[in-house]
Amino acid sequence: MAGSRIRERSGTAVPLRGDNIDTDRIIPARYLKAITFEGLEAHLFEDDRQQANARARDSHPLSNPAYAGAAILLVDANFGCGSSREHAPQAIQRRGIRAIVGQSFSEIFFGNAVALGLPCVTVPEATADALMQIAERNPRALFALDLEALRLTVDGQSFEVALSPAARQSFLEGSWDATGLLLDRFDEVRRVAERLPYIAGF
Repeated sequence: MAGSRIRERSGTAVPLRGDNIDTDRIIPARYLKAITFEGLEAHLFEDDRQQANARARDSHPLSNPAYAGAAILLVDANFGCGSSREHAPQAIQRRGIRAIVGQSFSEIFFGNAVALGLPCVTVPEATADALMQIAERNPRALFALDLEALRLTVDGQSFEVALSPAARQSFLEGSWDATGLLLDRFDEVRRVAERLPYIAGF
């Protein structure tokens, strides 16, 4: 029941420019009342999209039909900052995004993303800009992220990406799903619980 091994992610990419994009912009707080995460993808960047689209139809990348079906999200620095809501990576993943490439990520957002099997790899500022330019020129360009080699290839070019060793190992081994790992070894969990006085009642 543990997570599947994740060695690569590929697909078209949607570029989202701007530093310090916080979780309230990713998924507005009014959508955190739901008991489950179902349907969150419909409200991904909702306020940003409405504001941008009021100026020009489909001007926000996530509203632009040219980027429909994108599997890679390209971002800038400090993506996912702000509150620690796990709804943010949930909404992104449920939209069909399978990996995020950016200059840097909030630590809590990064951790929440890893727990979902959503790799967040980092690149230097110049590389992030070059990748976004490729996606902006050709929304159908195919990006291929290799977590084993830590390389991202597109349009015949290859770029080095970075990922913490622990996160990389968890993806390659399929150990990123902590809940799944506990359920796989539930008999052991039960035996430990039986020895704990505050659970066993002695």
